[in-house]
Amino acid sequence: MDNTPAQTTDNAPRSLRHLSVYLATLVKGRLWLKVLIGMGLGLVVGTLLGPSVGLVEPETGTLIGNWLAFPGQLFLATIQMIVIPLVIASVVRGLAASDNLEQLRKMGIRVTLFFVITTAIAATIGLWVGGLVNPGDLMTGLTTPPADAAPVAADIPGLDAIPQTLIGLLPGNPLDAMVEGQMLQVVIFSIIIGVALVSMSGDKAKPMLDLLDSLQQICMTVVRWAMHLDPYAVFGLMAQLTTTLGFRAMIGMASYVATVLFGLAVLMVFYLVILKLLAGVRPLQFLKDTRDVLLLAFSTSSSAAVMPLSIRTAEDKLGVRPSVSQFVTP
Repeated sequence: MDNTPAQTTDNAPRSLRHLSVYLATLVKGRLWLKVLIGMGLGLVVGTLLGPSVGLVEPETGTLIGNWLAFPGQLFLATIQMIVIPLVIASVVRGLAASDNLEQLRKMGIRVTLFFVITTAIAATIGLWVGGLVNPGDLMTGLTTPPADAAPVAADIPGLDAIPQTLIGLLPGNPLDAMVEGQMLQVVIFSIIIGVALVSMSGDKAKPMLDLLDSLQQICMTVVRWAMHLDPYAVFGLMAQLTTTLGFRAMIGMASYVATVLFGLAVLMVFYLVILKLLAGVRPLQFLKDTRDVLLLAFSTSSSAAVMPLSIRTAEDKLGVRPSVSQFVTP
């Protein structure tokens, strides 16, 4: 098998790094603060227009709320539109950054085990926090289930169904998987394409990598456009939600939000302990080095949007090799 690297250093997928400069300017421009201000203003405006205060008629308040939410819906639709092609281009080019199949195999096994174990731990923490706080009690009245509603039991596949389930992860039609938003199938398809490119000679893989590079650039350009809408999007969506539900219902939903934030804080502590024990990285230093990424991810609620800044931070501030950062981050 030809283990010639699929690309030389000149062709390595480092083109996203220059986009991180723009993302860093968003952090310096305090996008996170603008988002918080937009959230607060949206809560105030929605309360004034909603049933809690009754400043306007309910129909008028709903109409105004729908128009205020237009920037937010446009922002979400734009991100949703671009996320699948961005993931495909980033995963394939990230895999192609590996020097050869042997390096890819070793790294892939370690990364897969790490993700599986930490995901299981994250799910356990989520179940524990949800059972401890039980935010549903504080949200009583937001939704009213039918009187005859019965709990639905989850179907757990038997051992005989596991092979068919695994085969089902392979997209029989990748285009259908993209249209239906089957992200796991899309990622698996991208991994297969990326491994195939690594196994090819550089001159044969280069045209596809150049095409994916252009696709990546296009996606990030659209994401950059969407960033300008972020504070207005948060303001409009919060105003519409408060207008529809009222301030009291929003307090009940805040209990759920607080529960999620508490669970994420516990998970962050877990990761910081892993960093200290396995990598010898001081938690406070790590938070300082990744501050820009964390603030921007909070501001946009999109890990895909901050991918260039994540890669640059991993390489420049955390000392991660480019072949590792560009493979693991996507």
